[in-house]
Amino acid sequence: MQGRNLIYDGTFDGFLSAVFFVFEHKLRAVVIQNKFEMQLGLFSDAETIITEEDKANRVWKGVKSKLSPKGSYQLYYAFLSEQKGVEAILLDYITYAFSNAQSVDKDYSHPSVLKIAQIAKSVGREKHRMEAFVRFRLTKDDIYFSNIEPDFNVLPLISKHFKRRYADQKWVIYDIKRGYGLYYDLDKVEIINMEFPADFKFTKTDSEFFQEHELEFQKLWKDYFKSTNIESRKNMKLHIRHVPKRYWKYLSEKQPN
Repeated sequence: MQGRNLIYDGTFDGFLSAVFFVFEHKLRAVVIQNKFEMQLGLFSDAETIITEEDKANRVWKGVKSKLSPKGSYQLYYAFLSEQKGVEAILLDYITYAFSNAQSVDKDYSHPSVLKIAQIAKSVGREKHRMEAFVRFRLTKDDIYFSNIEPDFNVLPLISKHFKRRYADQKWVIYDIKRGYGLYYDLDKVEIINMEFPADFKFTKTDSEFFQEHELEFQKLWKDYFKSTNIESRKNMKLHIRHVPKRYWKYLSEKQPN
């Protein structure tokens, strides 16, 4: 049987539209691929799937009727992991869910259910770390700016947290790894794309872009961190376990003077 290669636009609605196509046409041998990571192989006949919100909503409504709330968010978290081949695991998971009368999200004897739970846990951990380690800097436009490079695409997951916590100030959280960000204008959060100067250094607080007192505040914070860090009690193993080195670039107290 000849396989089908379905290409979607990389969005969750796009993926769900592809799932709708699979069930609508009763496809068996199928590969669903993000257009940004498209790899032609045995499934050489590629077919582009148009994202259709109504079809995506129908699939998602069906999925939620088959899973617990936790199972639903695990599926979404796993999609945001962007792991290679995650679409195949998700499709297998959804197919299994639709074929059973009972909720399957705790049936860890099924490989796809177990794998989705494991991936979702990793994404959830990254979400919480981003919420803890994001540091804002005040720009000359009076907008608080933070850049991140998370392992997973967690921006959609941290939006509510920062809108609730920083409701009285404008802010931008920009994922420089994926080239998009969130902008809060005191009313709503929207997705934005920005072009930065070629010489822009994300780990530096450049006085050309950021306010002078921001530089002074960061120095005060680093001095405070240094003064409260008692050398004789330093436990770097424990410290790194709680604050892994890959997050240090976000923290002003970790930047060189």
